Amino acid sequence: QVQLVESGGGLVQPGGSLRLSCAASGNIDSIYVMGWYRQAPGRQRELVATITSNGETNYADSVKGRFTISRDNAKNMGALQMNSLKPEDTAVYYCNAHLSTWGSPTRYSYWGQGTQVTVSS
Repeated sequence: QVQLVESGGGLVQPGGSLRLSCAASGNIDSIYVMGWYRQAPGRQRELVATITSNGETNYADSVKGRFTISRDNAKNMGALQMNSLKPEDTAVYYCNAHLSTWGSPTRYSYWGQGTQVTVSS
């Protein structure tokens, strides 16, 4: 059984910062890609950022230069540092991981339960 648990969301003023964390646990062999997605009310879930096991990153244009994704391969953890937050960043943020489990080469995609980020004065 694999679980992804996010933490670090909350209410922040425009221009402020938040750091989200994602802890993956369970029968994990390798995490190939970790990513963060977000979904605002009435909108589809969208990609925020991804990072491969080699550290290659990809960002949505809307967050480039403001957000930084990172991961700790040894601890199966990921993080999203969000700076210069804007009201339009308000959404539920989800952690995602493409991974394989011990005893199976098949890769599956797992999601966390989400954490609310609200940017408002």
